[in-house]
Amino acid sequence: MYESIYAKQKQFYQSGRTRDIKFRKDALKQLKRGIKFYEDELLSAMIEDFNKQESDAYLTEIGYAYNDISHTLKHLEEWSEPKKVKTPVTHFGAKSRIYKEPYGVTLIIAPWNYPFNLTIAPLIGAICSGNTAVLKPSEHTPTVAEVIRKIMEFVFPVEYIATVEGGIETNQALLKLPFDYIFYTGSSHVGKIVMKSAADNLIPVTLELGGKSPAIVTKNANLKLAAKRIVWAKFSNAGQTCVAPDFVYAESSIKEALIDYIKYYTHKFYHKNFMNGKYMSIVNDNHFERVKDLIEGDVVYGGGSDSGNRTIEPTVIDNVEFDHKAMQEEIFGPVLPILSFDNLDKAILDVRDMPDPLALYVFTEDKSEAREVIKKVPFGGGAINDAMYHLATPYLPFGGRGNSGMGKYHGKYSFDTFTHEKSILEQTTLFDIPFRYPNLKIFQKLIRLVLR
Repeated sequence: MYESIYAKQKQFYQSGRTRDIKFRKDALKQLKRGIKFYEDELLSAMIEDFNKQESDAYLTEIGYAYNDISHTLKHLEEWSEPKKVKTPVTHFGAKSRIYKEPYGVTLIIAPWNYPFNLTIAPLIGAICSGNTAVLKPSEHTPTVAEVIRKIMEFVFPVEYIATVEGGIETNQALLKLPFDYIFYTGSSHVGKIVMKSAADNLIPVTLELGGKSPAIVTKNANLKLAAKRIVWAKFSNAGQTCVAPDFVYAESSIKEALIDYIKYYTHKFYHKNFMNGKYMSIVNDNHFERVKDLIEGDVVYGGGSDSGNRTIEPTVIDNVEFDHKAMQEEIFGPVLPILSFDNLDKAILDVRDMPDPLALYVFTEDKSEAREVIKKVPFGGGAINDAMYHLATPYLPFGGRGNSGMGKYHGKYSFDTFTHEKSILEQTTLFDIPFRYPNLKIFQKLIRLVLR
């Protein structure tokens, strides 16, 4: 079955239809119309799968896709143009250009935490670059996956864009096929499996993974605003966000004041929804038990849970050390540990000793402090005096490094990710510079002057 889909897409790609810019733009417009047609069903599916309410679902999933498509349509012709670059004097008479070429048949494996957004965002990149795509939505959000399949079948022929549903065995079968590019979003553990499988066929990959993203708060921060933004970023989507602050590292002198603000905003933003059963669920029983098991120690806010609805109350844990259970893995849930440091140099060393996180956030009004953190700590991307909001701009590349992934996307970077840059030197035939040819000793001194 999967071999048949792959073969059809390979044939369709080789027909050359996807290379036409008008075809790509029309496909993006059709995608947007398809999403609009199924919008209500999609919103209902998110409630069904993990109680994601309409306002959050529209903001972080559907509205994001609409905006991404509009941005891409606006800039696609510019991105697709061959780029003229400089030519060195040693190549006098020649011209150098970079041509933008699609990879071909692509595979997109999506996660469950933003099941629509993180399927559609890379798909927009694949389409605008002129590729075909096989989508594999997460089996952990089956209702959303079904709606994604309906949208794609409504809008596109299977030989262009296809959706394949299933579990681990489906992933394994797809990874055996010789795709031209693989885009995977999910855990580091599975990312390693994807990369090993891709290596068998020398397939290029983008891996969007995760990690323990810190929020460093110094004594020079606007504490009230820092707390407000950290709370929103951490507990949105029930903490099931790869770039959510995984822990707060606060300077000792301001930690208690910061915690008071964090408790205030956590209660203000999420208490009512949790009590009314409208707070987002943990995606399945295994993750629910795993996250709940991390709640131990000095719980200063929250700690409640409802196994029937798989909801965990936004929880803040104080006086945490690096050996705490919640510091041994990415939490990926609504539990926020608070650690403290006495000087920023020590905090930088501690964070640097951890695997490279996908994101880092530093809160301070002292620009030199912010520069020190940004300069000395390796991480994927992040923000100064904000958290998670860097995702919302198409002008910044999004991606990790090391344990948190490789490659990047969003906006033009999505186009670049799914595009091979083909370098072409166009040489003149009006004359022929003899430097390159053997046995012309008269030019040896000149060559040594030029090539040094």
